[in-house]
Amino acid sequence: MARTPNPERGERPARGERGERGDRPSRGQRSDSQNPREREESDIVDKLVHINRVAKVVKGGRRFAFAALVVVGDAKGRVGYGSGKAREVPEAIRKATDQAKRNMIRVALREGRTLHHDARGHFGAGRVVLRAAPAGTGIIAGGPMRAVFETMGVQDVVAKCIGTSNPHNMIKATFDALVNVASPRSIAAKRGKKVGEIVGRRDGSAGAAKE
Repeated sequence: MARTPNPERGERPARGERGERGDRPSRGQRSDSQNPREREESDIVDKLVHINRVAKVVKGGRRFAFAALVVVGDAKGRVGYGSGKAREVPEAIRKATDQAKRNMIRVALREGRTLHHDARGHFGAGRVVLRAAPAGTGIIAGGPMRAVFETMGVQDVVAKCIGTSNPHNMIKATFDALVNVASPRSIAAKRGKKVGEIVGRRDGSAGAAKE
């Protein structure tokens, strides 16, 4: 026997209708907006600095592999380096790139193009000297150091390497110098002074050096 609809309860919506609720996207669809982490990963630039073949002596003979040295950066002051080893070149580069992304540091840049002040660094038998440069100078650096500045976003700098020419030591010495680069704001906070005093003293010493 069929049931008669009760007018007081009202009619039930048909199966499949959701009333006034908005349409929900299906489970397989994704929003067009990128995740901030994915957007950050897409902005990172990587450069292969050095790759060589290495051998490990075992009981059965030698096992050959490839070692890669990679530098990554976002061209906005963040930079990192990493090394990876694998039997195939692409896998070694991938491992080095992943390690470099995990070990990125942030360096304060002056006007977004050069360092705030000169810096020195060393690692092993290698020493580097980094000097801030005026606009239009360009990147005067060679080998691995140029890759560091290009990925970091530096446009004007003068760099000199003294001692070993080992790319690993040169990269580590360069990062040792970059870690010591500080912005006028951080220096003023440590000394309890105003930023204008630090900047004025820096510009005054730079002008005296030119004369």
